[in-house]
Amino acid sequence: MIDFSARSLVLDIDGTLCFDGRTVDHRILAALADCERAGHPLVFASARPVRDLLPVLDGAFPSATLIGGNGSLVSVGGRVRARAAFDSVVLGAFLEAVARYDARYLADGPWDYAYTGPEDHPITSRVDQGGLARRVDLAELPEVVKLLVVGASDLAACAEAGRGLGLTVNHHLDEAIVDLAPASTTKWDALTALGISTYVAFGNDINDLDLLRNAERAVRVGSHPSLEGVAHVTVPADPAAVAAEISRLARAARTDALPGLTGAGG
Repeated sequence: MIDFSARSLVLDIDGTLCFDGRTVDHRILAALADCERAGHPLVFASARPVRDLLPVLDGAFPSATLIGGNGSLVSVGGRVRARAAFDSVVLGAFLEAVARYDARYLADGPWDYAYTGPEDHPITSRVDQGGLARRVDLAELPEVVKLLVVGASDLAACAEAGRGLGLTVNHHLDEAIVDLAPASTTKWDALTALGISTYVAFGNDINDLDLLRNAERAVRVGSHPSLEGVAHVTVPADPAAVAAEISRLARAARTDALPGLTGAGG
């Protein structure tokens, strides 16, 4: 049993709260509102840049802290700032690999973006849904905080080139994309930089590993094998199941206790 009073609730977005790439189910929104009313700060931590988090939340939870770009961006009180960006020399070296492997990419600056991939790629449905930014050439971005390779002649070699340069690399085999962040930037790094060390986390993918590993309670949504050893509980990737688990936490908050936390495991 752990005391649940005054704990933040930290949640990934895609595949955890959002299952269609565009919206969060009303049952999940209601459960989150219940937790917030119980006094638990909400933090949304996503691979998406902050710009692309806002349309999915659609105005809900304006006081929530946002972590975007797998930790390279944060928004507190509505103010977006970059907390990590690609070193220009390292970025130049990686762009040599981009050319070598004929890679196409989505590069995010603090707000605007550059995109060289096919217009019908599934990722385009998630980019700037709110029409809040500009699509520009890479050279026009003041800094690059996140880079997503959406196609290449050899994706695995492209990912390895990023690792060799010291970048944080998440290779999503199921989506055939490579997600790169500056240096060792992760969602958990951003969370700790914000002074949040005691929290409950929900996540579904490899980029949530450190976030869940360091949570007092870790909820795995779905069945990603990399999260098996760190999850205290697993729920199906289904809006009703996720909403029910969030509601359970809200009820536990009212009694200041969360039962059944004895160790990791599905």
